[in-house]
Amino acid sequence: MSEAVTRTVTSSPGLLASLDPLLREWLPRQRWFAGKGRPVTGFSLVAVTELLPTGGKLGLYHLLVRAHQPSTPGGESHPGDCYQLLIGAREALPPRLAPALIGHVEEGPLAGHTVYEALYDPRPAELLLEAMRTQARIGGLRFERDPAQEIRGGLVPRVMTAEQSNSSVVYGDTFILKLLRRIVPGVNPDLELPLALAREGCPRVPAPVAWLRAELGGEPYVLGVLQPFLQGAADGWELALRELAKGEDFGAEARALGRATAEVHTALARALPTVTLAHHQVQSMADGMTERLDAAAQAVPALRPHVPGLRSAFTALADLAAEGHTWTAQRVHGDLHLGQCLRSPAGQWWLIDFEGEPSKPLSERRLPHPPLRDIAGMLRSFDYAALSADPPAPEWAETCRAAYCSGYGEVSGRDPRTDPVLLRAYETDKAVYEVVYEARHRPDWLAVPMAAIERYAASDLI
Repeated sequence: MSEAVTRTVTSSPGLLASLDPLLREWLPRQRWFAGKGRPVTGFSLVAVTELLPTGGKLGLYHLLVRAHQPSTPGGESHPGDCYQLLIGAREALPPRLAPALIGHVEEGPLAGHTVYEALYDPRPAELLLEAMRTQARIGGLRFERDPAQEIRGGLVPRVMTAEQSNSSVVYGDTFILKLLRRIVPGVNPDLELPLALAREGCPRVPAPVAWLRAELGGEPYVLGVLQPFLQGAADGWELALRELAKGEDFGAEARALGRATAEVHTALARALPTVTLAHHQVQSMADGMTERLDAAAQAVPALRPHVPGLRSAFTALADLAAEGHTWTAQRVHGDLHLGQCLRSPAGQWWLIDFEGEPSKPLSERRLPHPPLRDIAGMLRSFDYAALSADPPAPEWAETCRAAYCSGYGEVSGRDPRTDPVLLRAYETDKAVYEVVYEARHRPDWLAVPMAAIERYAASDLI
């Protein structure tokens, strides 16, 4: 282990102040920045750790920074989201690092240096892997690992440039490090659930090899997870679109994916506690769905004619609970769709990214739910792929949905379609969310979820 990696935290007065004007411009442009559309009014430093001193050719800082933003345009500023930054500092930035540029510092402890996103630089990326290999403790940072798994050095790092809500570095073709960008205190399901599944021996989720944590104010923060890199694996969404474009049947793949989902759910139910949802809990769930529908109809006028039909899905769920029907809830993926699945060249499916919906509070993401919540997300994903094709292919979606449910039932012992009321409610709720998202971010896509909305509102069962 290098001497630099074993250095302890150093609090550098004026560091954040010198970075402030640069970060105000750079941070909102990042794909993973959650506060788009609102100006950054200031920053506060949550923690800073010097990983490499600026006296050499390369300085390296690990920062947790809170960005302050108004709650609404023109509103009062309030403490905002906390972001994880890895900032490199050089006197001059080599051309190969030009895409990582943040800016030139004019004053403060880094005056005269150019700062940049250090994940694009091989040396900082190698340092992180070495710290995990040696289980280093650097200031408040804790690099931990599974002692049963080997981490060898000399793996060449490369940052993944795909648009995503976090940042990933691939080491050779062996490991992938996912650095979480928006940081919240508590037990993060993106580490918690894969560790639990690894203990159960579930082969459908890559087992964590190492992870990065911090202890701040007595609370744990998960900052990153290292897992095996699934070389040659195809993204489920991209694979589905390719097959659609070629007019190929995807039913066999959908069935295999259904089986893989059921294996994960079954393992999670063994590994972690399950609960029974009684009448008042299901009523609360249905009320939440209804409230989201009403809010969505206010935001997207195109929804309003369909509200009575959509609301009937949630009323039917509450009525069934009032009759005494109960459901078992457990830990689930929480944001399952084709883009959260990878297929190996040999045909094996894996589920990844157990972080849940990042916009929701961590406590909510860790709540147990009926497994049909995940299943509904995947069924909506098949529908999305089919309706986004040119021309749309609704029959393709129906084939995939049926095959996925059949595959799931083969492993779990129960086909999801045998619980149509809950499935309809979850799918309807998901489609309402999609309408709001597309109206705000991708208006050209609004017709895709609206087609489903029209269908759901017009039928008693999906």
